[in-house]
Amino acid sequence: MQTPDTPLAERLRPKNLDEYIGQDAIVGKDGPIRLSIRAGSMPSIIFWGPPGVGKTTLAQILADELERPMFSLSAINSGVKDVREVIERASRKDLMSTTKPILFIDEIHRFSKSQQDSLLGAVEKGVVTLIGATTENPSFEVIPALLSRCQVYVLEAFGKEELDLLLDRALAQDEWLQGLGLEIKERTTLFQLSGGDGRKMLNTLELVAQSATADGKPITDDFVKRVVKQKLSRYDKTGEQHYDIVSAFIKSIRGSDPNGAVYWLARMIEGGEDPLFIARRLLISASEDIGLANPTALVIANNCYQAVHSIGYPECSIVLSQATVYLATSPKSSASYEAINKAMEEVRNSGDLSVPLHLRNAPTKLMKSLGYGADYKYSHAYNGNFVDQDFLPEELKDVKFYEPSKNQREESIRSFLQSKWKDRYKY
Repeated sequence: MQTPDTPLAERLRPKNLDEYIGQDAIVGKDGPIRLSIRAGSMPSIIFWGPPGVGKTTLAQILADELERPMFSLSAINSGVKDVREVIERASRKDLMSTTKPILFIDEIHRFSKSQQDSLLGAVEKGVVTLIGATTENPSFEVIPALLSRCQVYVLEAFGKEELDLLLDRALAQDEWLQGLGLEIKERTTLFQLSGGDGRKMLNTLELVAQSATADGKPITDDFVKRVVKQKLSRYDKTGEQHYDIVSAFIKSIRGSDPNGAVYWLARMIEGGEDPLFIARRLLISASEDIGLANPTALVIANNCYQAVHSIGYPECSIVLSQATVYLATSPKSSASYEAINKAMEEVRNSGDLSVPLHLRNAPTKLMKSLGYGADYKYSHAYNGNFVDQDFLPEELKDVKFYEPSKNQREESIRSFLQSKWKDRYKY
């Protein structure tokens, strides 16, 4: 049977929210997307999440459900002129209709500042409702003026449950797959190779299905591995191996292997990866994996980011390599990373505990009369710029979030804390 011209992922694209798989937090029964549709109104939105989780599909469903015209642009091949032309068309459409058009911009993180500035006026005036899709943190990639006018929704990678549903739907609904008479004995490798990317899983299924039919074999984990190893591309910065190679890069740095780290760096560079994307990962690693074991690592990573921003390819490859080797050969500590995770978990569990009176701000006489700031001890007024007092809510008095790792620098931090706090900071 001849393979259809349209990819499987496109053939299975959901047409409404009831067909949409995943993202229950935002599209579930009481999710904000459904509430907006019920209300018949919608703010400008940025969907942030990895590839293949339904960002574009959700934008189209929103436009259909709200019965609004949708204009689409891809940030990869659109300039300021294209943006202005689409806004002008949307303005004309808006004048002839009571429904506000939707302007969908895929990969909005690739828009320059000037391109994003060209959107701002139309969004501010309500000429269009913007829906942007990005795989990058919008806090870094979207200008503050535009970001402040958008609601950001985070879309999560698919888990096993969602991938199971997607695969079952493909087998039940796609005529081409049904005609092949496939026998799928194992799914684990299909799911693992997808990395939570639904589109990638369906593309891999389509590829494997063709080979299975030709060979007359059932689809097993080993069969999937053999087919994929032979036929999938080496690196696709838009999603195929993007996150796998980034993961290998970061894990090589974390594992203190400069050879592995530089190899995966080279794979990204040769694949045309955005150098600023790599530099941001180095910044994250400098805090998450090295932290206080070598605070200079964060300085090096930040300088690397600035240098990459200034010079770009090809010369910035040298800067990226220098920072990568430095981080890979640095002592490692995740203590600061673990400390903030523990603290945030405690906040979620215990809620808004009261700030102790002696730590409260007391700008007015009334606040002072209520005891705000009373009994606070100014550390600099004491020997060694230190005095024993409580800085946590009473309920958490003896909780420790930060525990120094066993490296030279943090051992000195451990000694410092114990010299000041005695038994209270005994590790």
